[in-house]
Amino acid sequence: MTGKERREQLILISRTLFAQKGFDGTSIEEIAATAHVSKPVVYEHFGGKEGVYAVVVDREMQKLLGMITGALAASHSLVKLERAALALLQYIEESSEGFRILVRDSHAASGTGTFASLISEIASQVEDVLADEFAARGYDPKLAPMYAQMLVGMVALTGQWWLDVRKPGREEVAAHLVNLAWNGLTGLNPQPAITLATRTQASAAKPRASDKELRELEKVRERELKEAEKVRQRDLREAEKARVRELKERERLLKEAEKERERLMKEAEKVREREDKLRQREARLAERTARLGQPDQQE
Repeated sequence: MTGKERREQLILISRTLFAQKGFDGTSIEEIAATAHVSKPVVYEHFGGKEGVYAVVVDREMQKLLGMITGALAASHSLVKLERAALALLQYIEESSEGFRILVRDSHAASGTGTFASLISEIASQVEDVLADEFAARGYDPKLAPMYAQMLVGMVALTGQWWLDVRKPGREEVAAHLVNLAWNGLTGLNPQPAITLATRTQASAAKPRASDKELRELEKVRERELKEAEKVRQRDLREAEKARVRELKERERLLKEAEKERERLMKEAEKVREREDKLRQREARLAERTARLGQPDQQE
């Protein structure tokens, strides 16, 4: 085995052990024993456990970052979001050991190679995409960094959850992620699915499409995007109508409550007027009675 092959073997063995036991739970002795070499061989290649750990983490960081960066090269923002979510889930599915290493509590040996720093790097790229979208839609582009952290954090945490459950499938998980991120809670699609353009791109087994097929796919994608936008606009209109109906209902109830209050006030006023009249009659009667009793007192 050449030196390069031995180094690659040690990296792969260390990757598996770090994923299973973490940095602190893995020893140089264990790495060497699994590779059937002596400890000095590991030291010769990496200088120690910290060195091989740093190489493993850096490889995983670069692999995942490359997949996400490639996904963000799509033309439409919705497709970018779909492909980025699928890229993360694909990485988790195909490189579970690497993802487990990245999401573990980071060790000092990893330097800046932590999952948090990886998320920050991805967010900085998403930030540029969001800034353009915000500017096009009349929102403040200065808010893009905050929204990028929200969006990437949502996808990353979902990925951590999916790492163990693996259900539903990655395309379905990606569709639901995009459904929430793109439509929001008030406009959720009850049956979300990723666009045909993304499904086609994600299917690596298919042969390269011809220019004609690509044009047809582009047309299909545009139709899907337009349809999705129509659905979103329709849902927004329905939500707006529901809000208007709710406001009208509240106004009606307030008017009825106001009328009832006015009615009660009028009834109370009538009662007060009747009571005043009764008191006045009682006062007149008392006065007449007093006058009638005066002659008897003089006699």
